[in-house]
Amino acid sequence: MILQNWWYTTLLDVLEPMRPPLKDHIQADIVIVGGGMAGLSTALRCVRSGHRIVLLESNICGGSSTGKSAGFLTPDSELDLSQLIRRFGTLGARDVWEVPVRGIKLITDTVKRYGIDCDLLKQDSLFLGKGASGRKATEEEVSARQQLGLHQTFYPADKLTKVIGSEGYSGAVRYANTYGINALRYAQGIKHALLDHGVQIFESSEVRGIKDHTVYTHLGSVTASEIIICADKPQRSLTRYTDHVYHAQTFLAVSEPLKDQEVRQLFPDEPLQCWDSDLVYTYFRLTGDQRLLVGGGSLLSTFSLHYVTSPRVINQVIRSFKKKFPFLEELEFIQYWPGFIDSTRDLLPTIFRDEHSPWIHYVLGCVGLPWAAFCGDFVARRIINPASYDDHHYYRYFTTNRPFLIPLWMERLLGKPLVFTINNAWAMYYQVDRGRNVPDKPDSF
Repeated sequence: MILQNWWYTTLLDVLEPMRPPLKDHIQADIVIVGGGMAGLSTALRCVRSGHRIVLLESNICGGSSTGKSAGFLTPDSELDLSQLIRRFGTLGARDVWEVPVRGIKLITDTVKRYGIDCDLLKQDSLFLGKGASGRKATEEEVSARQQLGLHQTFYPADKLTKVIGSEGYSGAVRYANTYGINALRYAQGIKHALLDHGVQIFESSEVRGIKDHTVYTHLGSVTASEIIICADKPQRSLTRYTDHVYHAQTFLAVSEPLKDQEVRQLFPDEPLQCWDSDLVYTYFRLTGDQRLLVGGGSLLSTFSLHYVTSPRVINQVIRSFKKKFPFLEELEFIQYWPGFIDSTRDLLPTIFRDEHSPWIHYVLGCVGLPWAAFCGDFVARRIINPASYDDHHYYRYFTTNRPFLIPLWMERLLGKPLVFTINNAWAMYYQVDRGRNVPDKPDSF
């Protein structure tokens, strides 16, 4: 198994996978920093406004978190629906759940509109419980979905082998309208669509700083009326809000193609995208050419400050996976790669406008492709024509002023990983925000 991102391998037949870097000093109406899912979604919305748009990406479009992901298009990322109901109540949970649902529609509609070849696969989601606590978690998720009037199918342990080829789980919840995607090829497809619309895109153009209305790269600059920062893992030289962004590290591996019989054993009904109820969960799905993607990590590597590249972590994930599916014992995994997933202290995105420089807008800490797609589109809409949309209320969920168990200043005493971990655990299992009043600031976006 070699250290290589499989999605990069699939770009070998893509025309012009990299655009030249910015080498001049240019003008624009809107400059977008970051060419991942959030930045590309921002640009897609902006092109319909007639503005002059420049997009700057330090790698290639989709080359960071977006292009390292497993490509799950599901509303269920880090926070289960039952956890959202506990935290926000039924109405608030419906609001928040609707964000990734709308993000999924944005992505799939875009694939169809531009005919993007990105291995988009309709795959139902299957949340798998492990042990007694996992069985309880799946039952709570069923109850939560029923409260919101959502459809799902619950499988107790004795019925689960109808849909998954293992007896190692204690229950599962299945729901539809979710997809798998090659997000790197999607990003490259959007890049070419944006170029066709006249957007100037400069890759390999790392932003080193911002002064007033000008964004500076290592070779050039862009002066614009509006600046939108959609960069993941932003450095302190780029923004003073870098302390609001954290990361979790995960690993992915891709196998050789499965035989048809193995696919039927793994998914007796039809291919599904799956994850289990462990805190550091294992997730897996099939690609269009019947390769198996398996992802996960360990408690230490997930919250490590440092980039881990050793195959030991993913090898342990694969071994544990094969114990659940012994008929895949001989399956070879050919490539693996690590990746940092941007996050926040409570696993919800942070979207805001700089109070000192109101022409600078931020989209930070989007966990999951659908969340990033919605948030990028959301910010663009606030800039272009805010009066025509009625979803300003998302400020109360995504503001920097929302409540956290441990404040930022405690990082100096406890360290960033520990503050991040404790706040995450509190948000997932204990936090209740119902009844809290977040000051409404109409100019926050």
